[in-house]
Amino acid sequence: MNQDDLLPVGLEDALPVRSRAIVQAMRAVLDSMDSHGYDRVRPPLVEFEKSLAGRMEGIATRRMVRFTDPDSLRTLALRSDMTVQVGRMAATSLAEAPRPLRLCYAGDVALLKADQLDPARQRLQMGAELVGSDSVAAASEIVSVAIDALEAAGVANISLDFTLPDLVDTLAEKALPLDAGRREAVRRELDTKDAGGLSAVGGEAYLPLLYATGPLPDAIEKLAAIDAGGALASRIAGLRDIAASVGDRARLTLDPTERHGFEYQSWFGFTLYGEGARSALGRGGTYVIKGSEEEATGFSLYIDPLLDALGDRTPNPRKTLYLPIGHNRNVAARLRAIGWRTVAAITSEENAAELGCTHRLDGAEAVSL
Repeated sequence: MNQDDLLPVGLEDALPVRSRAIVQAMRAVLDSMDSHGYDRVRPPLVEFEKSLAGRMEGIATRRMVRFTDPDSLRTLALRSDMTVQVGRMAATSLAEAPRPLRLCYAGDVALLKADQLDPARQRLQMGAELVGSDSVAAASEIVSVAIDALEAAGVANISLDFTLPDLVDTLAEKALPLDAGRREAVRRELDTKDAGGLSAVGGEAYLPLLYATGPLPDAIEKLAAIDAGGALASRIAGLRDIAASVGDRARLTLDPTERHGFEYQSWFGFTLYGEGARSALGRGGTYVIKGSEEEATGFSLYIDPLLDALGDRTPNPRKTLYLPIGHNRNVAARLRAIGWRTVAAITSEENAAELGCTHRLDGAEAVSL
């Protein structure tokens, strides 16, 4: 292959079979979200850098592909997360729309550099956002919509890992006091599950949180047992209610100190997994849209791990009809209208089967090859 034809690291072509699988999964996810009343929006691929970075906490501009707009001379960036764009739309163009506002989306996002766990620099992101509430009811709905979307795409044995992203801040205010300078260090050591490091930075009181993990029923009891002064009572009650709404539709676990990927979430977050997927299918939770300070709840899914979960399953084949030279165009149009896919002959020497056709038009009849 010519060196000029090579793609940059982290980018790849999606050829016909994979493209068909992507489109089928995306349609299933979007149709499922639409059935729950979520209207699709399509934000632009490029925005001003400050707009993309200013609507959510934890959005790192250093990960964005940036360049100068020749018109305004301001810095533009390719979106790295569509959630922030939905937040902007909700706070501006849709500010007067009735709440709760239900929106969904699908589109590509780009990263300047890939991380070690995921080498892709371009990803198809799909998701739903319920703007106007971060209540237990809103979280329960979003979790249910996420499960339905994955099931519609064909994912089996779904599991969810719950977390409490603002756990340290909540406890540090009064129950387990920490000055602002030590909070980030305690968060870091909790995230890495390093008991020794946690003690070294003055977070001994937080050590029991490292063990309040695992299957939700047991882990939530451990969390409740160390709830200093009832500071986490409302959050624990919320987790129980959300879990009750899920029932036996998914396996539930708890890791209350997990923060990787939850930088802009507020009180509740969750990670989605499925059988066969090598990594998380997506994440969700509650957050606040900066600027409007409006609460919201949502989730995002990514297509690559979703396709992993579907395995080597070939997309549903479509009946494809070969149309010989001189075929009846009215008949062909009628067959397309009832669901047939057609391939018209260009020359008389073509091999219909090699072109992927399953049938051949003979007069007004479709005949199997």
